[in-house]
Amino acid sequence: MTIAIRDSDKGGSSARPAAPGDSAVPDPDIAAARRVLRTEAEALVALGESLGADFARAVDRLAAAPGRTVVTGMGKSGHVARKIAATLASTGRPAFFVHPAEASHGDLGMITPGDAVVALSNSGETPELSDIIAYSRRFEIPLVAISSRAGSSLAQAADIALILPPMAEACPMGLAPTTSTTMMLALGDALAVALLERKGFSAADFKVFHPGGQLGRRLLKVADLMHVGNALPLVPPEAPMTEVLLVMTAKSLGVAGVVSADGRLDGIITDGDLRRHMRSNLLTLSAREVMTARPKTVQPNLLAAEAVRLMNSKSITSLFVVEDGRPLGVLHVHDCLTAGVA
Repeated sequence: MTIAIRDSDKGGSSARPAAPGDSAVPDPDIAAARRVLRTEAEALVALGESLGADFARAVDRLAAAPGRTVVTGMGKSGHVARKIAATLASTGRPAFFVHPAEASHGDLGMITPGDAVVALSNSGETPELSDIIAYSRRFEIPLVAISSRAGSSLAQAADIALILPPMAEACPMGLAPTTSTTMMLALGDALAVALLERKGFSAADFKVFHPGGQLGRRLLKVADLMHVGNALPLVPPEAPMTEVLLVMTAKSLGVAGVVSADGRLDGIITDGDLRRHMRSNLLTLSAREVMTARPKTVQPNLLAAEAVRLMNSKSITSLFVVEDGRPLGVLHVHDCLTAGVA
């Protein structure tokens, strides 16, 4: 593969190799990118090894707060703080971001005594944080600091200080926030996941906060997509095949469930069963004589994605959804594909 670079002034074009790992022509851009990623990856390893009792205490303090987690920071730390707040909120811990400069002009009123504050500052000396720090101390609001300097004003004022290990920024001048913000972001994820696991936050809980997009589709349950009520193609075992064909045609699911007198699913009749019994006497047979006994079924709380995998593995297009042996619905592969579940 080559990447063409056109030069309209010269009326020509040039190309350079773009194959991964091609050392014949060293690419300075790729070299720089790899250096950055290697530097930040090493920093994350160091961060993980540095975690200790203070991290556990921070999780304890955040979990014990009856209110919300307020995350704050200025500049690049502020952008990271917004993401941490969003991650906490989406994983079961009510959280929001407060801009420290806006806090000094009235937004301190958003922070209540039942809340906990997580403040981010690489230097620990961000002047815009001073009012939030003072406010949290005045009203005994728990304050967790994330900083690179244990002796900083923020770290000294905090109830718990999570100190980032001394790692160089990935910027060649050592100035642009790169490694430090990556560590802050990862530490925020670590706090969110620790709180999530402590709370026992489940996939079902996760779906409540992520109803839209691909993630929401992946978390759809069979019960969310199945056909129910009058849409169910059900027949008794003694029903003649003339009646079964009418039911299958009317319900348009390519299947009929054969249900006993006590309401249990005895078997199913599919288009495949019809082809296998395609003889001159087919219409004289009963549903019991044509059905496939002990069919594959699923529970309503199964993830729709798992049901699709089952249908693909068994080369079938529909599944009856049962509970205690009684049919609750029918799931068709087309419904899953239409909903974006694959």
